[in-house]
Amino acid sequence: MKLYALCDIDTLRKSGVDILSFAKRAKYLGASVLQYRNKHSDIATIKTELIALRQIWEGFLIINDHYELASFCDGVHIGQEDLYAIDADPARAVKILKMTIGEDKIIGLSTHNECEIEIANTLDLNYIGLGAYRSTQTKSEAKVLGDRLDAIAALSKHPVAAIGGVRLEDRFNNVTYHVIGSGLL
Repeated sequence: MKLYALCDIDTLRKSGVDILSFAKRAKYLGASVLQYRNKHSDIATIKTELIALRQIWEGFLIINDHYELASFCDGVHIGQEDLYAIDADPARAVKILKMTIGEDKIIGLSTHNECEIEIANTLDLNYIGLGAYRSTQTKSEAKVLGDRLDAIAALSKHPVAAIGGVRLEDRFNNVTYHVIGSGLL
């Protein structure tokens, strides 16, 4: 199991934890990927926090959604809505994204079901996120896959990151990364 830490700023603020402390905890627990997610701050604040994270984070640093800031990271993770906002054709959307962020950057895509994995299998991605495994406070509308997640993950040609309510002790056969957010606090 590889650990992928989700650094959600809203969750950290509610818990009274700063991002650098979270990153240090993730590093201590062996995370190799850190995804920075900030849905409510302005671009200047997000950029400043990414630069601060890059100073202490030696693993892969991924920005959630804000691909215009990918130059400060190793890649970007986008959701289904973000993909289709780039272009109605997902293959063309990924090509546009690659042209925008650079061929050397990692691209991850959230998926939630077999149909989205089938489409993702046709795309030039580095990994997919699949979930939610359990319900979470950050994505209350997410459909919970529960024990079906592992079987659905087996359909992916890309490495799979299990997302949504995943805990350190969870085990999957067809998942490369466990995405842990507040569970690292």
